[in-house]
Amino acid sequence: MNTDIREHIPEDFDDNSKVWIYQSSRLFLMSEAFEMEDMLNNFVATWKSHGDTVKGFANLFFGQFIVLVADETQSGVSGCSTDSSVHLIKDIEKKFNVDLFNRQNLAFIIKDKVQLLPLSQLNYAAENNFIDGDTLYFNNTVLTKKELLEKWIVPVKESWLSKKVGFNQQLHK
Repeated sequence: MNTDIREHIPEDFDDNSKVWIYQSSRLFLMSEAFEMEDMLNNFVATWKSHGDTVKGFANLFFGQFIVLVADETQSGVSGCSTDSSVHLIKDIEKKFNVDLFNRQNLAFIIKDKVQLLPLSQLNYAAENNFIDGDTLYFNNTVLTKKELLEKWIVPVKESWLSKKVGFNQQLHK
């Protein structure tokens, strides 16, 4: 699985552009992805903040992650403009019957596929070798374009999860 998303992220957006990642509870069907593409493009084309046009980007990655990016070098995004993006995501949830706000589901790349694991099962998965320190993890807590490109998909041992499952201790042995 090719995890390099660099070519799909606008180069002309500032490294400090704000990023929001919404992970779906399931893979979107191709027909849903095409329909969603129109929704995302329409949203970005009309995204406003206090009357100013937001330099925005939205795309579906790996069939399961909606990524919104706002370059705030021209106009900041807050309040109503953030609310409008949340409304879009809620509309997508309702239309396609998915959960996009469950932060308790963790996503990993296992056998070249995105696999979801509830946080409550993390230790079990580690103890039974379903995941290890080198398993790629989608760190949906990234906040900027730079972090998206450099820290979104990382080995578990380089993420906040390493402390939860003891992988950081294994690194120092």
